[in-house]
Amino acid sequence: MFTHSRTSGSTSGFTWVGKAKVKLHVHISAACQLYLPLCAAFLFLTAGPRVTYVPPPPSEDEESIFSHYESGVNFDKYDEILVDVSGTNPPPAIMTFDEAALCESLKRNVSKSGYVKPTPVQKHGIPIISAGRDLMACAQTGSGKTAAFLLPILQQLMADGAAASCFSEMQEPDAIIVAPTRELINQIYLEARKFAYGTCVRPVVVYGGVSTGHQIRDLLRGCNVLCGTPGRLLDMIGRGKVGLTKVRYLVLDEADRMLDMGFEPDMRRLVGSPGMPSKENRQTLMFSATFPEDIQRLAADFLKTDYLFLAVGIVGGACSDVEQTFVQVTKFAKREQLIDLLKSTGSERTMVFVETKRQADFIATILCQEKFPTTSIHGDREQWQREQALGDFRSGKCSVLVATSVGARGLDIPDVQFVVNFDLPNNIDEYVHRIGRTGRCGNTGRAVSFYDPGADSELARSLVTILSKAQQEVPSWLEESAFSGHSPSGFNPPRKHFASTDLRKYSVVEYILKVTFPTLSMEVAWAEGLSYPQYS
Repeated sequence: MFTHSRTSGSTSGFTWVGKAKVKLHVHISAACQLYLPLCAAFLFLTAGPRVTYVPPPPSEDEESIFSHYESGVNFDKYDEILVDVSGTNPPPAIMTFDEAALCESLKRNVSKSGYVKPTPVQKHGIPIISAGRDLMACAQTGSGKTAAFLLPILQQLMADGAAASCFSEMQEPDAIIVAPTRELINQIYLEARKFAYGTCVRPVVVYGGVSTGHQIRDLLRGCNVLCGTPGRLLDMIGRGKVGLTKVRYLVLDEADRMLDMGFEPDMRRLVGSPGMPSKENRQTLMFSATFPEDIQRLAADFLKTDYLFLAVGIVGGACSDVEQTFVQVTKFAKREQLIDLLKSTGSERTMVFVETKRQADFIATILCQEKFPTTSIHGDREQWQREQALGDFRSGKCSVLVATSVGARGLDIPDVQFVVNFDLPNNIDEYVHRIGRTGRCGNTGRAVSFYDPGADSELARSLVTILSKAQQEVPSWLEESAFSGHSPSGFNPPRKHFASTDLRKYSVVEYILKVTFPTLSMEVAWAEGLSYPQYS
């Protein structure tokens, strides 16, 4: 136990470091000594309870592992979507899973998963990854991005005879997959587990809110593919439980979010960790539905210079299978409008997006009082509560899920027929991710957004562009708001048919403009009619 001397100028005592009792001697002032007990008490009270939650193990039943929902009536429309691959010497696309040269185990698992033919991001992504190229892939939500990177990675590991070892106190995975939210990374893990079923490759998942000891024990049973959120992944590396020297693949899912202000430092810590192969000696893969220009510039720090950029055109700038509707409503009239809306939809599975955690719980409570079976998910809920909320929503026990941005990224929940933006997000990319929770895998869906003129005018022009590209009706009041002068001109509409365009394809003149004026949107310049010769 730590004790301190009352003598001004120094303090000494003993503390435990691991299993060693270490002598401490620190020079501090008498005033600081008086505050030591108070600081210790504060740290004790604010540290929070120790996390002991252990999630239930995933089902071992083969039928549950391979359960899936059917592709919708519009699945064949994927074949009509434009695709642009930029960069040098891209490999040719595949048209069937047979052309992917998967081993028998993977072929069998793909078939059991209900996969009949590859989607555009899979047709192009699988051969690019199999060829050993770095990749930045932009494709609409619900288009099969997860399988596009898992299948070629697992195929290569199986071809090389990779097998998980449970005899080492430090596991050295061949592939590391990182995603921003616990729910998404667990979903990716379950997909990896499904495709690796019956093979020697062992995926493991680590994320916060769960007992660290439990995850370490699972990790030490062997790990070839490690799926993790940034914080818990770095914690495992820091504890010496994960080594990086054998990493061949680094995958960033929802990469635009992984490289924004919140996660960029963690990503730089990860790639700069001892043992992590340099970008020249590993394969780095980035996937998202949106890749803004600033994120592309950051991403270049993590990728080889000859990386390929895959843009899968989304007919209209957001998933074209989603019917988008906007309702002009003031802040204090939203609640009544939402209740009326849910009464008209009956028992349809509905996600309601709000801006704050407090608002999520408040709206969920109001809806429960109105007899709508509702649950909520946000960052302040305990992990077991978040998992229970998702479980209740997936099973149909609760037909309404109120969520913050935690639920906007990557979650693949079957049969979500309806999305409501109670609060619109502050950027158009987040809007695309939100409405992408419905209309997945060729199924149709509906999205209704409450537009508050006092709070959402900055988004107006981008929303008009999204709707116009999707050939959907643009309300006259929204168009008026967009071009009345109250909405800023620095919006980022989709360039041509794609959600994002390879930054390297700008003309020399455009590139000089971007360097000179970093805040200038070349998408706006293009929209205004600027046209220059382009280079590859």
